[in-house]
Amino acid sequence: MKKLALSLLALASVSAFAQSAPTVTIYGIVDAGVQRVTGYKSGTDTALVSGIMEGSRIGLRGSEDLGGGWRVLFTLENRTELNTGTVNNRPPSGTQAPDRISQAGLMGLPAGLQPAVSGVAASIGSSIGVNLAGNFWDRQAFVGLVTPVGAIIGGRQYTPAYEINATFDTLGTQSSLAAGQVASIPSSVDIRVSNALQYRIQMGGLTANLFYAFGGVSGNNTANRLVGGMAMYKTGPYAAGIGYNTRNNELGEKSLTSTVIGASANIGPGTVSGLYGIVKDDHPTGLSAIDQSLVAQSVPQAFATLVENAFINAMRQDGRLMHIGYKMPMGSNTLYVAYSAFDDKRPNNADTASYGVAYTYALSKRTDINAVVTHFNNKGLGQAAPGQAGFLGGVTASAGTDANSVAIGIRHRF
Repeated sequence: MKKLALSLLALASVSAFAQSAPTVTIYGIVDAGVQRVTGYKSGTDTALVSGIMEGSRIGLRGSEDLGGGWRVLFTLENRTELNTGTVNNRPPSGTQAPDRISQAGLMGLPAGLQPAVSGVAASIGSSIGVNLAGNFWDRQAFVGLVTPVGAIIGGRQYTPAYEINATFDTLGTQSSLAAGQVASIPSSVDIRVSNALQYRIQMGGLTANLFYAFGGVSGNNTANRLVGGMAMYKTGPYAAGIGYNTRNNELGEKSLTSTVIGASANIGPGTVSGLYGIVKDDHPTGLSAIDQSLVAQSVPQAFATLVENAFINAMRQDGRLMHIGYKMPMGSNTLYVAYSAFDDKRPNNADTASYGVAYTYALSKRTDINAVVTHFNNKGLGQAAPGQAGFLGGVTASAGTDANSVAIGIRHRF
């Protein structure tokens, strides 16, 4: 995500500036194309989509130099779906939930509880998508004060672990080859959060931050809270970094925790990049009211509690995310090859791996055409389908069903 990198670079600046007039820049990306994906319950899906290489967006970025090394800056960035004109989307598989959280037998429950399981799974499936709440400034919305000793930024921002993921993902989170595509339901890392404060410094090749996001739950300061930090060092042809997030659930219990380590090096005509992520979640978020909902539907309390515990167990995470790839620019041409894998350490063993190639041809400094070919290999209860940069792929027809994706599109930056 080049716009992410540019925004973060601006935040990190701590140089002294001569006082100048405020500036506001309108920027954006329009990216659309045709994608064909196999493996869905409905068969092969061919559609015009928004966001093959990068999610389409329109943003405002501004700054005012206060002098003496002080600067005020802001960013407001929305999500735009070119194919529909909306600000949100659902995957081609719609509200279908993975088999491991929709089939009573796979969850260790008796067949008689399948109706209750199906109802809960439908509710979870209805939450699969991007920006379903329809927030206009969904991508970024923050204001910051840059000082001679670092920057303080408040608002909706990218998390530290995701920043490392984006930096050392060979694709830079672009296309279906991006590392996070194999671990997106549930997500292996929180991408961005609201109500966040960040303290950020840059000294030479070192960039680091501390991050705290308020949960926004009145009367419970620990509920939904996220804390984290990251450090990254870049020098010449080499770079390395580590990022950490940990989020609480709605009860204040420790939930999704992501640790991402990445590195890159210039080798030959291109750059090799890799990352390794440790993903852990013993108390999944948003499941604590399942029993109450079922009891309200006349399910006996004992059975409702049994179903809730089964969903909590099924939604827990304990896995390892791995990625390696090579990016080779050749004049107007850029070639990417990448391999990613999510190794599920739980008894469910929902493993998914992806590999493929992406190619871009620059028609100008702002416009390029792109082609991406990706294969998803699902093992055990793995059921991921390839999306692209702007949307989730959802799930395949059944656990263990593989998927292939071919996409061709055009991207323009302004």
